[in-house]
Amino acid sequence: MRKTCIVFATLAMALAGKMSLAQSQDGPTLGGHIGFAIPLVTESGGNWTNDAANQFAITFPVGITVKGSGHLAFDFELDPTINTTGTRATTLAVAPGLIYGLGHGWALGTRLAFNVNASSWGIVPLINHSWPIKREGSFFKTYFIEGDFPVLFNRTVGQPASDPFTFQMHFGLGF
Repeated sequence: MRKTCIVFATLAMALAGKMSLAQSQDGPTLGGHIGFAIPLVTESGGNWTNDAANQFAITFPVGITVKGSGHLAFDFELDPTINTTGTRATTLAVAPGLIYGLGHGWALGTRLAFNVNASSWGIVPLINHSWPIKREGSFFKTYFIEGDFPVLFNRTVGQPASDPFTFQMHFGLGF
């Protein structure tokens, strides 16, 4: 499963690398999103954990997106996470990435993830589907659901390295 995730991320990055961030005559557009993400399952060291039942955490992603006239967009996300079990730690990840619009509300992308004040970093392949909000004058333009597949590389000093793979769902509003 982890190899599939890494292959998916590599393909998404290669596709993004072949596309240029084309600018319209008016320049790039600026948008963003807010929402929440819930990890559902995690695999680490051959052990699977039901995150929703055994170690519930919730993330509140906030992102800024710069998009040209093409299919490719740069998305910069901040991900504060609240863990409700164990140490009850609150963490923050910085996650820049590229998102490629496939059309009909679908997009593929990948982010890099850097956990602040932690010895872990990783890559987050994603698939996203959005629907327009058709209310005149609404600040929010879309609502979306996204499947995220983070692979993190934990390198805590004095501890064995671990590379957990997680599947999480992200729900939000775009503006």
